[in-house]
Formats: sequence, structure tokens, C-alpha cells
Amino acid sequence: MAVSVIVCAYTERRWAELLSAIASLEQQTRRPDEIIVVIDHNDALFARAREHFTGIVLLPNRHSKGLSGARNTGIAHAAGAMIVFMDEDAVADPSLIERMLTHFADPEVVGVGGAILPSWVTQCPRWFPEEFNWVVGCTYIGMPTQTAPVRNLIGCNMAYRRGVFTAAGVFREGIGRVDTIPLGCEETELCIRIHQTLPESQLLYDPQIVVRHVVPAARSNWGYFRSRCYAEGFSKALISQFVGSDAGLSSERSYTLKTLPRGVLRGLADALKGDFSGVGRAVAITAGLLITAAGYAYGVQHFTRHPLVLGAPPRPDT
Repeated sequence: MAVSVIVCAYTERRWAELLSAIASLEQQTRRPDEIIVVIDHNDALFARAREHFTGIVLLPNRHSKGLSGARNTGIAHAAGAMIVFMDEDAVADPSLIERMLTHFADPEVVGVGGAILPSWVTQCPRWFPEEFNWVVGCTYIGMPTQTAPVRNLIGCNMAYRRGVFTAAGVFREGIGRVDTIPLGCEETELCIRIHQTLPESQLLYDPQIVVRHVVPAARSNWGYFRSRCYAEGFSKALISQFVGSDAGLSSERSYTLKTLPRGVLRGLADALKGDFSGVGRAVAITAGLLITAAGYAYGVQHFTRHPLVLGAPPRPDT
């Protein structure tokens, strides 16, 4: 199975991280057949990359600005039967592609994702709960600890069969991250659409497939935590317009009713044992849940007043 890897980049501030990401892909035990770097509407970064890189495919984003448009540009060019997506500020373990390919031996598996471990530029704040690692784009407590089917994959570390995009469509532009705006859920919307279009198919999560994701200092403060939680709630309300609230919130119900209460109790138990930062983690879990719920409630109200005109699922370029 030929393998294409798509890496999207939008800012020169992550140049060093982009170099590390590409190096980790070139050092795979099973090297990709092509590495595609898509530059998201940044002429200076495109020129710099064109001067530096050899042996990769370099493309400007030919769609709307944002991560979804950049990924769709890469999909249109990719030749591989398996298309891998990784962020430009992540580093892949050497066996990532090799291990992904083993799961695609099962014809019912149409997508595979793995663990995303945080690599904090500054020390992780002691108040920051691992249940909310999704705030910084990483694997969080509540995800499977062994290989298992999941509703959706996380964009920093995921792969799909090429045929999925023909059957279910590509990433929906107009949702998800644009530059530093902390919206998301474009992968969730796509994965739910895959399940609805190909109900017998599976998306697998394997925690042994690992990337390490840089978490900059700007994401290690309360202000970012708060804004990302609110944006996540709003994003969930947005994708519910496309896939329905039952599908859009199916995983979140278990996370809210089981994982978060356990996290609060664990934080309080840590405080009783002398780790008083446990109180901070318990408070952060509670506040994060309330802020996310507020974002969702506002989003529902907003889209009730201003309903979206839902178009057909986006099709891949031909």
C-alpha cells in the first residue's frame, strides 16, 4: 500500500518544528512514498520552504484559508492508497507508518489514529488536568488504553484509506482551525460522516502509534484553557448542525458522566495526600466543563437564530 503523508503549515514561527516533523517522517522504518507539505496562504513561508526542502512535494493551499482547506489541497494531490495526516509541530515515532499499515490489513478498517503526547515547552502547569489534554491537541484521560474502535480520530496523528474521501467526502471547509483561532472538530465531523456513509467500516485508535506534539508556552495558561474550552463547545454545536446532536455528542456523554467526575475525585484525593495542586485540577475540570457547556449553549442558540444552509458533503478534487 503506497503511503502519502500530508503536513500543513501556516506560520514561519514554527519553522524549527516543521523541520523536525519532516525529519521524523524521513526516518520512518517504513518510509512514506511521498511527503506533501501544504503551505496555508503564506507566501513568505512557501518561498522559504521551496528554498530549503528537496525530495518532498510542496504545495500552496488552493482552497479556503484554514486547516481543512490545506488538507483538502493535499488530498487532491496525494497518490497513496493510505493518506496520513500529521501536524507541523509534531514528531512521529519511527514505527508510526509501519504500525498503521498493519491495521489496514483488515479491509473493514478505513482509518487509524494514535496517541498524541504533549511535549511542553515550559513545564505543564500543576493545575492542568490530563482529562483536558484535548485543549492542547493531545491524548487525554478517557481515551482507550488499548487498540479499540472509536468515533473519531484526532488530526495530529491519523490516516485514512484514499477511497474514504471518494465515498464520504473530504474535510468540510468553513469549520475548524484557521491560523490561531482555537476552533476545531473538523476531524470529528468527517469521521461521523464516514460512519454514516460506510456503517460497516471501522476507525481504530492504537495508543502504540505515537507522535509527540509541541505545546508552546502560550497554551499553558488559564486564558488559553478558557478560550479553547469555549471554542470546543461552540464547535460541537456547529458540527451538530451537520451530523445531528446524537452523533455529535455520543462520545462526550460518557466523558462528561464518567471520566470528569473521576478526575475531580482524583484531584481531591491527591489534595488529601498532600498534593494541594489536586484542588486546582479538580477546579479546572469543573470550570472547563462549565465553560465548554456555555460555548455549546451559545452555539445552539446562535444556530437556532441563524440556521446554516447545509450543502452536500464536500467532494474530493478531480
